[in-house]
Amino acid sequence: MTPGDNGASTPEDDDPFGYLYADGQARGAQPPSGGGYGYPNSVSRVRTVGERRYGQQPGPSGQPPQGTYGQGIPQQGAYGQPNAHYQAPETLPGGAPPAGRRPAPPAPGRRGPNTKGLLIGAIAVVAAVVIGIGVAMINDNTDDDKAGNQATPAPTQSQSQSPSPSGSSSPTAGELPKTDAASGSVQLSGGAAPASDVQGAQAAGGTYVGGLNTAGASVTWTVDNIPEAGAYTLFARYSATGEDQSMTVSVNGKEFGSKIGFRNWRSAAKGDFAKGWTHSYVWPSLDKGRNTISISCQPGDKCDVLLDQMWIKKGHVTG
Repeated sequence: MTPGDNGASTPEDDDPFGYLYADGQARGAQPPSGGGYGYPNSVSRVRTVGERRYGQQPGPSGQPPQGTYGQGIPQQGAYGQPNAHYQAPETLPGGAPPAGRRPAPPAPGRRGPNTKGLLIGAIAVVAAVVIGIGVAMINDNTDDDKAGNQATPAPTQSQSQSPSPSGSSSPTAGELPKTDAASGSVQLSGGAAPASDVQGAQAAGGTYVGGLNTAGASVTWTVDNIPEAGAYTLFARYSATGEDQSMTVSVNGKEFGSKIGFRNWRSAAKGDFAKGWTHSYVWPSLDKGRNTISISCQPGDKCDVLLDQMWIKKGHVTG
């Protein structure tokens, strides 16, 4: 088109889609032949705006009912009224139930969880735990009763305490002789005599033998039940003060080769016998059965000692 007045124009010149509108149709606009615009025999045929009315039966020859220009089919009703294009969920298979309508009860024969069975199982577990605790408590009490009623075993030989001092020189089975120096089984001579004025003696009554610091004084002990001949150890508990002392040992009337030393191991002051108690030993050879052992003060000996106890052990030992 060129500028200027070209005369009256046809609706199709003004708007190729004028046939779709009522005013275009009034001016004689016609749709193109052969079907939809630009698509002959098209399945989607173009309709005039406002022609289709939802929910109405098509007109003759399959044409939809006509509507006036500008009066299109309402696409949506007033607020709260149904829309022709909208389908509520409850109208679809498996959709939600309408508001205010309660869901249908489950089909007959369908049951929920077996709460009764669960309750019974829980009660059974609690009962089993309670029974187990009760049995454990009963067993514990039974063990305590047994322990309380059991008598304390007698001490074994290794646990037995040292026998209290006695005057007997007869040992029990399996033991070697032991005696107090002032007991009745010991013969005292040459001025040796029992005494108890110095504290610290372990003999019965705290009685020991004194008066040995005189030539010829002696303590003679006769022992029985020596199991076999051989080497033994003679122990003597004594008290010495000042300088070291020593005395002669005789076995079965024969003087032993070495003296028994009574050293002042406690470093007790001269005459302080209560602080000088200790023990010494010598290794004589004894016969099987009975033996006579003598400790005496011979010329050249130093005999200022107090004699408390004597005992024998097998072999050469020091303690």
